[in-house]
This record gives sequence, structure tokens and C-alpha cells, in this order.
Amino acid sequence: MKSEHGRLTSLSSLLAALACCVCLIASASPASAQTQWDVGISGGEKGIEGFHLSVGNYYDVPEREVVVVHDRGIHDEELPVVFFISKRARVRPEAIVDLRLRGMSWMDITLNFGLGPDIYYVPVTVIREYHGPHGNAWGYYKKHPRHEDWRRIKLRDADIVDQVNLKFISEHYGYAPERVMRYRSEGRKFVIIDRDIRNEKHRKAKFSGEKHQKEVRKDRSGKHSGGHGGKDKHKDNWKENKHEGHGKK
Repeated sequence: MKSEHGRLTSLSSLLAALACCVCLIASASPASAQTQWDVGISGGEKGIEGFHLSVGNYYDVPEREVVVVHDRGIHDEELPVVFFISKRARVRPEAIVDLRLRGMSWMDITLNFGLGPDIYYVPVTVIREYHGPHGNAWGYYKKHPRHEDWRRIKLRDADIVDQVNLKFISEHYGYAPERVMRYRSEGRKFVIIDRDIRNEKHRKAKFSGEKHQKEVRKDRSGKHSGGHGGKDKHKDNWKENKHEGHGKK
């Protein structure tokens, strides 16, 4: 009986240990899955990575610095605003981020550094009225005489984000602002617009390079054929002269 009781006790202990293991695995799995998901998002979205790189290249800052600002809580499409104000105010990006994280609007941050809404103006040739994201800001500048009343304009956060990204993307890629405005009015995010224009530029560059290589090969082939033709012509002339010399004899 004592032996049987011992076996039952050991079995109970084993089952209890197994139950604990199952609980530990179950509790750890969601965290593990979440970690893998976070890694996938941070490292796998080429559009966001490319956007960070574009921002760094345009504002002449390391991509790592852009990522650090983003990790502090600044949204992707607000990143250009941080570095734009930083450049205009000649202060470190951290100073801009600190104010933003305290809850200040982009307009208040702009005024805090002695700047005005006139810095967000982007000259465009507008054929029609834009009622999309850029419509409000464009309307403000249009209705007020330049430089006189612009400093009294109160732009919303969304207006400033739109204007800064419009300037950044159009100048970075040498792209017409009107086309960027059209893409934005279609509902595209700036991260997507940046990715699409970057891909378009790469395709054009690749096509141009392939076309140039074909022309070079064609030119070399033509010269090669022409060279043989010249030799054959010279050979024919030599035969003709030789024949004429025999005739004269």
C-alpha cells in the first residue's frame, strides 16, 4: 500500500509539473507572437523604411536619427515637419519633438521659434480649385496678400503636415507640386506617394540605362560593320587598279 501510495504521489506531482509548463507556454506565446509581429512591422515595410531614408536624404540627417524621432512618438508623415522646423529655427530636432510631445500644435511650435506660417507656402500653378487636403492651406495663401497678412494665418496641424510634405516630396524628386497635390487628393498617404514616385524614378532610370546600352551596342556594331566594309572596298579598288595595270601592258 505504501508503495502504491508513493506511485500515486509521484504521478500527481508529475501531472502538476506538466500543468505548470503548459500554463507558462500559453502565457508566453502571445508575448512571443507580439514580438515577432513588431519586428515584422518595423523591419518589413519597405515603404516606411524608404520614407525614412528619403526624409534623411532631403534634410541631410542620418536615417537613424529619423528613426529615433519616430520611435519617440512622432507619426511618419509628421517627421518632415520636425526636421523642417529644426532647419528653419536652427535648433536640434529633439527640441521640436519635446514641444510636440507636450501637446503643442505645429502652429504654436512654429510661433514659439519666431517663425510664421509664411514658411509653409509652396508656389503652385493651380488650374482648378483643390478641395482635398491642400485646399484649405492653398485657400489661405490665395485670399491674403503676400507677406502682409500671411503671418496672421492660423494653419491647422493637418495643413502644416500637408504643406511640408508637399515641399519635401516635390523638391526631393524634382516632381511638380501639382502632381503631388493630385495624388494626395486621391486619398494617397505621403508614405505611399513617396514610394510610388521613388519606384517611378527607378524604373525610368533603369529604362534609360538599358536604352543607352542598346544604343552603345548598336553604335559599336555599326562601326564594326563599317570597318569591314571599308576593308572590302579597299581590297576591290586594289584589284581594279591591278587589272587596269595589266591591261595597259
